[in-house]
Amino acid sequence: MKEFHESTLRILEAIRAVPAGRVSSYRDIAYAAGLPNGARQVARILHSLGEAENLPWHRIIKADGRIALGAGNGRELQISLLRSEGVKVSRGGTVDMERYAGNR
Repeated sequence: MKEFHESTLRILEAIRAVPAGRVSSYRDIAYAAGLPNGARQVARILHSLGEAENLPWHRIIKADGRIALGAGNGRELQISLLRSEGVKVSRGGTVDMERYAGNR
């Protein structure tokens, strides 16, 4: 098993804690991991370890509820995965954070 820095382990744990049908933001994952300024670190970890660690990457979105990925870069897949879990995503790619946030 690969060894990770303690802060990375806390981020991985926080991402895995977001249940199906819920979302969280990069910012909220960072806070949950004890890294109040770590939103970019969360994004880097999702990008580099998302598939290898089988993370529910699709449940992590921007704090304002918008999907961060652009068209053709996984946006459509993320929207599809969220919708398959019952999360309503607007045509513009926005999720109601008040309704679907999983760790606030």
